[in-house]
Amino acid sequence: MLKNVMFAIILLSTAAFAQNYKAGDPGSKVHFVIKNFGINTGGDFTGLKGDIRFFPDDVSKSSISVSVSTSTVDTDNGSRDKNLKSNEYFDAQKYPEITIVSTKIDKTNKTASGFYYFTGNLTIHGVTKTISFPFQATKVKDDYLFTGEFDLSRLDYGVGEKSAVLGNKVVVTLSVMAKKN
Repeated sequence: MLKNVMFAIILLSTAAFAQNYKAGDPGSKVHFVIKNFGINTGGDFTGLKGDIRFFPDDVSKSSISVSVSTSTVDTDNGSRDKNLKSNEYFDAQKYPEITIVSTKIDKTNKTASGFYYFTGNLTIHGVTKTISFPFQATKVKDDYLFTGEFDLSRLDYGVGEKSAVLGNKVVVTLSVMAKKN
């Protein structure tokens, strides 16, 4: 009986200090830039959702799992957006989400606090690849704003075909507002 009570106290105290957050809109942005006819062209995804467990004192316990709907792509050009949602590019009906799931979170060698390194799996168009990039976690009252940037090749994920007018390199900028549960 005493063991059960002690276990319950430990479990409750661990839960009380757990840093669980819900990622989502508003306040979050997934932005991308790609060269189209040699000109930087950008767009955004909305509808970000997911779970983040963040322990700034021991980031090895942290985890990130978020996704965004491919049907929300917005480049301020309706025809382009329709084309990007088609099976020629994102195939939003068959592959409705882009997901990113951490496998490891580390501190960086920056002396300032709040800088970390993400390693995990990015899934786009049914293709999963391991990616790594630095990010910053900024405390905003009881919440966190996570910001980071990484490059990828759209061809690695089967998004479109090789093209003389559309670049392969995509720069993705993340700004994820995570609200404390």
